[in-house]
Amino acid sequence: MSLLSIRNLRVCAGDKEIVKGVNLDIGEGEVHAIMGPNGSGKSTLLNAIAGHPGLKIESGNVEYKGKDLLKMQPHERARAGIFLAFQHPRDIEGVSLRSFLFASYTAQMAVRFPEKRKISPITFQALLNQKMEELGINSAFADRSVNKGFSGGEKKKAEILQMLVLEPDLVLLDETDAGLDMDAMRVVARGISSLRLGARSFLIITHNFRILDYVKPDFIHVMQSGRITESGDINLVLRIEGEGYAKDK
Repeated sequence: MSLLSIRNLRVCAGDKEIVKGVNLDIGEGEVHAIMGPNGSGKSTLLNAIAGHPGLKIESGNVEYKGKDLLKMQPHERARAGIFLAFQHPRDIEGVSLRSFLFASYTAQMAVRFPEKRKISPITFQALLNQKMEELGINSAFADRSVNKGFSGGEKKKAEILQMLVLEPDLVLLDETDAGLDMDAMRVVARGISSLRLGARSFLIITHNFRILDYVKPDFIHVMQSGRITESGDINLVLRIEGEGYAKDK
């Protein structure tokens, strides 16, 4: 049974159709990577799954855990276990990363895991320290305002930390590896590997072949002009490295 099932999804931004009839199934514990030229609709697809209010669903069906995802509000999708790591995370000045993560955790767990909803700040701090240690992040990192003054790599580390704390069932990563140095790349890879042990699923957009060496996706998809034109395994990546993307089908 698919965790996420997409059928003939068409999505518009304004008057322009960006996603033009995508079909995709993601099973529990599977990692899917989408590659393709800029402007091919990859980010729009992820934002549509997450429920971005600026997008219009023209047609198609999306089921998540057997339920109609398109009838759910963005916050309901998040509480149902869908996590989107943004391409350009926002700054939140005056709110510490620790406070932000505690608020996010309590809001989500109240719905997904009611037995965890009454966690104390002290117990949460122990959990946060454990997750930061797993990622190799200094504990002082959590005292800083969310993304304020963060480098690109630090912003990505903060999102991966959030992902690990919230333990989503479906993780959407929109070029999380873009422009990262090797240290930040390893943090991203550690976070993905840790969640994979819990049979979580991933849909990753990337232009970077290096991250695939760490992540080892089960399926690779090529997206061009709003459609998935080709799917395969890691051998597809090797072909793209040598030949580039195939002509639109």
